[in-house]
Amino acid sequence: MSQSRPYDTLLAKGDYRKRRILEVAQRLLTRNGWRNTTLAQIASEAGVSSAGLLHHFESKEQLLHAVVDIRDADDLAHANRAGDLIAEIARVPERFDRTPELMGAFTVLLVENLLPDAPLHDRLFARYRESVDIVAELIRRGQEAGRHRADVDPDIKAVEILAFINGMETTWLLDPSIPLAEVFKGYAESLARELAPSSTT
Repeated sequence: MSQSRPYDTLLAKGDYRKRRILEVAQRLLTRNGWRNTTLAQIASEAGVSSAGLLHHFESKEQLLHAVVDIRDADDLAHANRAGDLIAEIARVPERFDRTPELMGAFTVLLVENLLPDAPLHDRLFARYRESVDIVAELIRRGQEAGRHRADVDPDIKAVEILAFINGMETTWLLDPSIPLAEVFKGYAESLARELAPSSTT
């Protein structure tokens, strides 16, 4: 497994200060949420001045978007959007091992931006809809290849799958001792049985 950080592709070589700001932002957002995390707090813990932070991020909203950018870059680097649905679900816990602070920050941001007037609502809603489309397409491909039952509605099943994943991300924040690998493995196996054509069950 690659040891590169998920935001390496977002930063210019040697831009360690910006990287440090993002690392601290993820940790504080996970702990305090975006409403209770100030740019001054992030700057202080990152060891930069407020002016230095504003040199990289002109506003709090821009910094929040940068955190989501990191999550998107991590997904793009590690998820196989054309792969096998069951295998991809079983691999989700790798995210928690690879980037625990990022997972926490993203989950908190998702919960805190449910209302339409929240700064990341529109982006996160669009991201969710795109995720539903990606999962639904994986199901359709499985149906066309004969791996999945034809009577399953891909769009409805995709909503269910994402609800499970998002729910587990939130539950993990509450209880990090959850054996995620076993839970996701069990869910993936159960889903595989449910989607299997009747002739192979």
